[in-house]
Amino acid sequence: MTGNSPTIVVVDDSPTVKALFERGIIDCQIELKVFRSADNAWTYLEAISPALLFLNIKMPGKDGLTFLKELRHLPLHKETSVVMISSKDYAQDRSVAEKLGALEFITKPMPIQVITDVIHKYLQPTKTT
Repeated sequence: MTGNSPTIVVVDDSPTVKALFERGIIDCQIELKVFRSADNAWTYLEAISPALLFLNIKMPGKDGLTFLKELRHLPLHKETSVVMISSKDYAQDRSVAEKLGALEFITKPMPIQVITDVIHKYLQPTKTT
């Protein structure tokens, strides 16, 4: 990866989701950081603002919506581009996510094409040749 590659952070405890993201960016110049919990991601995100942040809502410990609310209090993350991921499509979760500035709400199971479409929509990643 070059120093100019955008960074995507995924906070999700699912190994399947991690594998989907790894496959989804394989031909793109994108740096991927995956964390299994909000607590694990916090230290990294205190210092780094990724180009795009994917947050699962239901995780062990702190849920993604609570985590996003806390992140929004940090000056570094007031405008961070966030996409929520959830296995449940609850109107209440969508509403809270929207109020917290989430750009998208993706429900699981999600095909790899949904991941790549969202990445391309917000990052315009460069293909490697």
